[in-house]
Amino acid sequence: MAGPHTPQRTSTGQEDRSAAIAVAAFPAFILAGSILAFFTPGPFLPLTSYITYFLMIIMFGMGLTLTIPDFKEVARRPVPIAIGVVAQFVIMPLAAVGVAKLFGMNPALAVGLLMLGSVPGGTSSNVIAYLAKGDVALSVAMTSVSTLLAPVVTPIIMLLLAGADVHVDGAGMAWSLAQTVLIPVIGGVVLRYFLDAWMEHIAPVLPWISIAGIGGVVFPTVAKNREALVEVGLLVFAAVLIHNVLGYVLGYYTAKLTRLPESYRRTVAIEVGTQSAGLASGMAGKFFSPEAALPGAVAAVLHNITGAVYAWAVRRSTRNHEVNPQAGAQASTIASEPAQTGATQPQ
Repeated sequence: MAGPHTPQRTSTGQEDRSAAIAVAAFPAFILAGSILAFFTPGPFLPLTSYITYFLMIIMFGMGLTLTIPDFKEVARRPVPIAIGVVAQFVIMPLAAVGVAKLFGMNPALAVGLLMLGSVPGGTSSNVIAYLAKGDVALSVAMTSVSTLLAPVVTPIIMLLLAGADVHVDGAGMAWSLAQTVLIPVIGGVVLRYFLDAWMEHIAPVLPWISIAGIGGVVFPTVAKNREALVEVGLLVFAAVLIHNVLGYVLGYYTAKLTRLPESYRRTVAIEVGTQSAGLASGMAGKFFSPEAALPGAVAAVLHNITGAVYAWAVRRSTRNHEVNPQAGAQASTIASEPAQTGATQPQ
């Protein structure tokens, strides 16, 4: 999974600040922990047995951030949500296959990259959409739908694209994803419903729980694969980076071709490009091999860095349009787009 979840439409300023700080600190924390796990693997290796539980904690935390209005958003805007979710589950798996062939990746790394492309969107995409002046409510809805579809869609994609030489336990993967993703998310949603009065105090802590959970997935993966990282680390980094950027570009132009407004295009680009890296790493390691978990582990750091860069570039471009008189007509057009619901955009 790529990172912590976004502040919601009912979020407080404290929750907004907590999520923004968590997203900023997340890559540094994961990178520092990964370096420590690489050079001193001993303390981290025992955590390998608990990766599934860390994933469940992450997903339970995501469920706690969701509200009933988040699901009403699906009914209110089904077309852009469907476009984004379909684009994600089509573009990212096919891009993974293409990138793996381009780099001549071995079967373990290739199936790991495919798993990265086949999982749902990462929850940090919601915060990145917020920072990039995208549509936060739309982003939350897309992430929620893709996550709930994962137990069915992800195994089907793996069965179709992994290749005849790779054994995929589709039924086992579906059941594991239901246990790891579906049940914890639904449990979190239900608990939030009954603890709504307390969420003002609980919500600011959730991004940090997510960060700790992702560390619990990534660090033992690095510790267990330190020798493989020495041999293929740069290759995995390059493949994951290209895969990630392809997601942003193709996601944006898919939304553009379907005539979605500019704020929707940015949101779809982020949703498609940002994958649930921790989930990909955990599932690849469980169903294939320890080496197959590496693309997801690398993506856990990289997706948040590229997401921050993308948000910065978009905000810089937006400011340039605002001060450029020749961009008046374009700014007017953007301003006339349907009003967004979601967290207040940072000034």
